Amino acid sequence: MELCETSVSRRAVLGASGALFAWAFMPRLAFAAGGRDARFVCIVLRGAMDGLACVAPVGDPAYAGLHGDLALSLEGEIPALPLDGFFALHPAMPNFARLYKAGQASVVHAAATGYRDRSHFDGQDVLESGQPAPGRTETGWLNRFLAGLPAGERIAATGALGVGSVPPLVVRGAAPVLGWSPAVLPPAGEDLAERLAALYAERDPALHRTLLEGLKTEGLVSMNGPAIKRQGGPADPKGMNQTARGAARLLARDDGPRIAGLAFEGWDTHANEGGVKGQLANRLRGLDDAIGVFAETLGPKWRDTAVMVVTEFGRTARINGTRGTDHGTGTVVLLAGGAIRGGRVIADWPGLADAALLEGRDLRPTTDVRAVAKGLLADLFGAPAAFLAREVFPETGTLAPLKDLVA
Repeated sequence: MELCETSVSRRAVLGASGALFAWAFMPRLAFAAGGRDARFVCIVLRGAMDGLACVAPVGDPAYAGLHGDLALSLEGEIPALPLDGFFALHPAMPNFARLYKAGQASVVHAAATGYRDRSHFDGQDVLESGQPAPGRTETGWLNRFLAGLPAGERIAATGALGVGSVPPLVVRGAAPVLGWSPAVLPPAGEDLAERLAALYAERDPALHRTLLEGLKTEGLVSMNGPAIKRQGGPADPKGMNQTARGAARLLARDDGPRIAGLAFEGWDTHANEGGVKGQLANRLRGLDDAIGVFAETLGPKWRDTAVMVVTEFGRTARINGTRGTDHGTGTVVLLAGGAIRGGRVIADWPGLADAALLEGRDLRPTTDVRAVAKGLLADLFGAPAAFLAREVFPETGTLAPLKDLVA
């Protein structure tokens, strides 16, 4: 398979070979790949984001006709933000555009997992578990990555950060997970917390330890500012912004986690999706704000950070009768961070002509999301390809990590 960086230049994806070496003998250990104290954030957009609306192939002659009045354009009152001579970014994403121009953001287009049946539940299971099919395991690929690190690695000792009332599947598993959720109620007074801790210290030591860890986490999040309170659901722009800020405060600490997983709901746009304005534009604005918050709040740590934004599948190339899009296949992976080799749209573009569409309806995927994740984990943390294929993304021995994603 070949990929192109923008619509002009093309390069081959190099294969991976060799036996699984012990981590201790790798030239770059997990915590210190390339001398980095790296951070990795996986943001899951649940509901299947319209990748053709987020990053539009305005240079494809079939695009405007398929996407109708939802199609982006480089002209008009609110033009799309040009990325190169072929692709353009939704105008609700100026932070991502700025990072792209600064060489700190890239797009992988026409991407999908190996799942093809268009069920949200099963699609999310495959995306977050890293398995070739749904229902295989209750652990996530990021957690299995952490669980396989050498004993004593700081990144393994600090565990993963799972954001939400229930941590996303991508970070659940045997490795420790630090759970944090934006506050819905005002925080309890210090005296109440101390009294509860004293009570459970005598009656339930395990719950006592959990309570202390929760209080510690809340304290770390609020240390550099007031307690964070949810302003609407996680698909609400303010909610995404504040969720990202709390997570970034924890990741920015020297003693905090290096890996984080969080999910934003509400990307299922069957009706009234909207073009440059509307419900999708509002969600993209919230996502863009969240990416900007990570860049701002992580401070110097942003230099060694990679943020990967994924969704379970894309949406149909044609709009439907209710001015929306239905469940599809190919979509985009957004990459941002100081560690990303940015300023590129990476795509083996299949085209949008009728004959090129998958089953006559979807953007045909040409890049596997798992190859993108493998490439990031390999380059950021020195993870061996065979370990990634066996433990992190099972049954992917023939799927090579995508090269050169990290600067």
